[in-house]
Amino acid sequence: MCCVSVCIDVLCVLMCCVPVWKNCCIRGVLSMAMISGFFMMIYLGPIMLIVVMTIQIKCFQEIIDIGYRVYHSYELPWFRTLSWYFLVCVNYFFYGETLAEYFGALVQREEPLQFLVRYHRFISFAVYLAGFCMFVLSLVKKHYRLQFYMFAWTHVTLLIVVTQSHLVIQNLFEGMIWFLVPVSIVICNDIMAYLFGFFFGRTPLIKLSPKKTWEGFIGGFFGTLVFGFILAYLLAQFQYFVCPVEYNSETNRFTAECEPSDIFVMHEYTLPFTVQSILRWKTVTIYPYQIHSVALSTFGSLIGPFGGFFASGFKRAFKIKDFADTIPGHGGIMDRFDCQYLMATFTHVYIASFIRGPNPSKVLQQLLVLQPEQQLSIFNAMRDRLRDRGILPPAATEAM
Repeated sequence: MCCVSVCIDVLCVLMCCVPVWKNCCIRGVLSMAMISGFFMMIYLGPIMLIVVMTIQIKCFQEIIDIGYRVYHSYELPWFRTLSWYFLVCVNYFFYGETLAEYFGALVQREEPLQFLVRYHRFISFAVYLAGFCMFVLSLVKKHYRLQFYMFAWTHVTLLIVVTQSHLVIQNLFEGMIWFLVPVSIVICNDIMAYLFGFFFGRTPLIKLSPKKTWEGFIGGFFGTLVFGFILAYLLAQFQYFVCPVEYNSETNRFTAECEPSDIFVMHEYTLPFTVQSILRWKTVTIYPYQIHSVALSTFGSLIGPFGGFFASGFKRAFKIKDFADTIPGHGGIMDRFDCQYLMATFTHVYIASFIRGPNPSKVLQQLLVLQPEQQLSIFNAMRDRLRDRGILPPAATEAM
């Protein structure tokens, strides 16, 4: 056994001496480390909100630093200060919206929070206007054009990074599975495309990324479909992953307990006649979510990579190899999340279009914020409506 172990170690050293295999080894080791970190985040649960926030800040920093270097903005007054100020403003707006939407019970309990939530948008606008005025006051001769370049650079970065990271958090509150499956799909597609391209790649795919091949693109597509289908089956069995994440005011903790919705309950489907003739099966029993995972996998495999192509074009435009050198062999954090942001946006749109329905708990939270006479008016209107539809028994109506 010792001899075998030594031989394997020697083989790895020799492989890493070859430039191609050396890069492959570095990427492989660090990929395993990142995947391990990803599983650690799953274990931590909704505390991933902090991780998402950290990644967002790091991505913002990498893009702002590129503008700082490329445009030689060293002499611009207040450029970096204002960039970070606007980041705080936008995060205050988005996280305030999240607080009002998902932490209604906590808000009702704390008087200062009620004030902040009630006037949240006005405060956000006022804070942003202060930054806007500071920018105008910082304008200096001979630098006007450059300063407006950097103003636009900051705001486009905010749009790409902060807005989309907010959608990641929105997906997380819909249920861990809506966060884990899309993220895993992108990771799987990246790995599958790299492996198929490394071993079988011959035909260039796009000029922006000369190393991308059709073989890697197609192999990644089919590999990701299978992976997404299986992962959806595994995760759909656990309440922890499928239930919406909610804040419990009594325990001051996030909870994920519920009666799973229909898409997380096994259904029997009749297969098309053509498929029946091939597989010899007439029906198949699966979770409806597995069908949704196929749609997510299709987007992540066919359209998701264009987020990476977009990032490649951006880097080529400014003649840089990576956004940063944070992760050896992988570049910066933004190099790893260029496709994730696009996938998060699609997932959010997909949930809003095909999945999400009225949420009674959110409606109740909004009702509890109203004045007592408003609540009573709504109660009477609901009572009359239910009585007219025959849903409310006459005895119950008379008792009221």
